[in-house]
Amino acid sequence: MSTSRDEMQEPKLTFRKFRNGDHDWRNWRKQIFEADHSFKCPTYVLRTPPCQGGCPAGEEIRGYLQIVRGIERPPADVGRQEYAFRRLTEANPFPSVMGRVCPAPCQDACNRNDVDDFVGINAVEQFIGDTAISEKFSYPAAQALGDKKVAIIGGGPAGLSAAYHLRRRGHASTIFDEHDELGGMMRYGLPRYRMPRDVLDREIQRILDLNGIEVRTGTRVGRDVSSAEVEKDFDAVVWALGCQAGYPLPVPGADAPNCVTGIKFLEAFNIGRLKVVPPKIVCVGGGDTSIDVVSVARRLGCLKNAPAGDLPERVIEGSAEHGEIPDDARASADVTLTSLFPKSQMTAAAHEVRDAIKEGVKILDEVMPLEILLDENGRARGLKMARCDMVDNRPVPKAGTEFELECDLIVSAIGQGGDLTGVDDMNNGRGLIDADKFYQVPNHPGHFVAGDIIRPHLLTTAIGQASVAAETIDQYLRHVEIQKRPKVDKHRFNLMNKLKEAGLEPEEYDHQQKRGTNSSNFAIHNFEDRSAHEIIQSSKLFLAQFPYTARLKRLEIGPTADEVIGHFMERTVTLNDEQAQQEANRCMSCGLCFECDNCVIYCPQNAVFRVKKNQSTTGRYVDTDYTRCIGCHICSDVCPTGYIDMALGE
Repeated sequence: MSTSRDEMQEPKLTFRKFRNGDHDWRNWRKQIFEADHSFKCPTYVLRTPPCQGGCPAGEEIRGYLQIVRGIERPPADVGRQEYAFRRLTEANPFPSVMGRVCPAPCQDACNRNDVDDFVGINAVEQFIGDTAISEKFSYPAAQALGDKKVAIIGGGPAGLSAAYHLRRRGHASTIFDEHDELGGMMRYGLPRYRMPRDVLDREIQRILDLNGIEVRTGTRVGRDVSSAEVEKDFDAVVWALGCQAGYPLPVPGADAPNCVTGIKFLEAFNIGRLKVVPPKIVCVGGGDTSIDVVSVARRLGCLKNAPAGDLPERVIEGSAEHGEIPDDARASADVTLTSLFPKSQMTAAAHEVRDAIKEGVKILDEVMPLEILLDENGRARGLKMARCDMVDNRPVPKAGTEFELECDLIVSAIGQGGDLTGVDDMNNGRGLIDADKFYQVPNHPGHFVAGDIIRPHLLTTAIGQASVAAETIDQYLRHVEIQKRPKVDKHRFNLMNKLKEAGLEPEEYDHQQKRGTNSSNFAIHNFEDRSAHEIIQSSKLFLAQFPYTARLKRLEIGPTADEVIGHFMERTVTLNDEQAQQEANRCMSCGLCFECDNCVIYCPQNAVFRVKKNQSTTGRYVDTDYTRCIGCHICSDVCPTGYIDMALGE
């Protein structure tokens, strides 16, 4: 977890490589035979940093941070910012979107938390994405199209990511989506003050500009076209339907007409039908969707003189639409959010919870709904609640704590499922689609799946699953054996690709037996890539290298309760180039050399040396003269990034 505010204000920078007593030999054999020398010499070992290990999309985070800060240098014909954009979008084609809305599990995993505070990865990602839009960066030309074509059912984050990664591998696709526009939950679930529509449109268009991607909006598979027709016309099918069916409250009275789901509420707002809310709203939830519901409700406000018999559910369900509402006709709505868990344990992002409270939302935590109270017309007039305890992850009401919340509209934001009407053969019985570890649909050859329809989760999870599915589909279409996935299944730094890019590719091996590789050019000497198997933790780093440096936070523009009505300005302000470099400089480059020179400076034998400038690139900045190395392991001890291991040399 990230460092607390109190610890941030009084940092205790007492990092040590060894504990007291570690200078004493614990094994007499080591004391006799390995006191000041050994047969072990430095080996440069690439590992995956935990930020990337925690990213569901598998972004090569360390890589684009190193590019932004100027350590990893781009080829001569590519600018630094465009090079960072290309590195990031190898995994994720939505940097501007994810930089704004991803809850950033990468930041929770960041090793910098053990020094002061995480690196602001989201802020730098947004900077890279927004720069790409303003500078009109496009993707490099994709592979030539082959003769295979893939149907993608759903045009949300998973479907668009699948189309992108398939096109990069030379496969054409057709996206079927029942909405009028692509984007899925990015468009119909996220309010525009969190996700500006011009940003989303540009990132989607950049994918479509690759060509070879056909779009059929307003078309639902299972209604407008059968799954059998799709199977006949395409070589493979990707099911990326998402989950757009919200769950009703599991209490008596939940079928009242003015009880709606959070998914429907947000869709009605994002389409433009819903422009005002009733005076009193209760939303039951605690996750990100519920926060969006209550924040939107506070921004819309209610009518000062609402007409008698107003039925808000008609607008939300789509049988009516609000006209234009003058700002002076609006008043603040009374908006309450209830949660089973304490505020500190709500699944919504902590800053979103703080913003909602600042905007005037009342949050009642550790309470549960018991019953929806109905009036004489069968409409909900209130919600009966009780305080509760969580027992075996289930809420149990506390006797004698019941109370009532008066309301005009109840919104259920307790989860969502899929709608597989018309494609029932895909249904696993829970309204979802099963997937194996390669994202194939079991017992359905040629069918693949990605995103929330497997299990509702993050947008970035859907993007990452689609990337893996696209790789599986590529192997399926080429009729090759599906490759085993690596233990650390991410888009990792590839030293061989970097050497090729820098014109330093090793020579062809003549297949003659050799002793050692230190004087040969056919191999990458004393280097080992464990990034597919290991995530490096802070215990392997020399943390004393990194002084306390406060995180540079993005400026956030959030309204107060008195300012919230009609406030639909974007909350986050993009970093500028200087700020992005400043924050990227806090990256500790865990598991990869960042050219600090410690190993060169502290080597007592001058055995570690910088590679000649015309032979140097990221990951090959230093080398070792094994004729001088005595195996003292000082270089390994002072390596800040954990890139040096002591291993057998010669």
